[in-house]
Amino acid sequence: MTDGPTLLVVHHTASPATQELLEAVLAGTSAEGLEQVTVVIRAALAATAVDVLAADGFVLGTPANIGYLSGALKHFFDQVYYPCLTAKTGAPYGLYVHGNNDTGGAVRAAESITKAMGWRQATAPVTVIGAPTKDDREACWDLGATVAATLLEHHG
Repeated sequence: MTDGPTLLVVHHTASPATQELLEAVLAGTSAEGLEQVTVVIRAALAATAVDVLAADGFVLGTPANIGYLSGALKHFFDQVYYPCLTAKTGAPYGLYVHGNNDTGGAVRAAESITKAMGWRQATAPVTVIGAPTKDDREACWDLGATVAATLLEHHG
């Protein structure tokens, strides 16, 4: 067990594109200087209120499905919303969304839910349309590193 903060990565990875983005985020969370951050990775359908309560910050990853969050990430929020509503006020989070043509609805939904829970954005959402580019992967790496670094700055 570490004395450092815990970062919970909740993702719905349903395609090679979302897998690329997840891997880039995870690489960022383990960048040099972030060794004290414990990274817990949970598929959205497996993540629970216990995971949220044990975490100090969050990275959320989802495809945009029919203009909204994936059903899996929506299910995660449905499961944890009331049990964790005020438990993590002020917790930093990051969001990445992959879509084939539009990510706006998914971003708005995630921002609305996280705002209601009192979480705060550590960095702007990363939105990717179509096949991820090198810049998209770098943005996801930066997102993971930024949320992890934010946790270290505010821990202890």
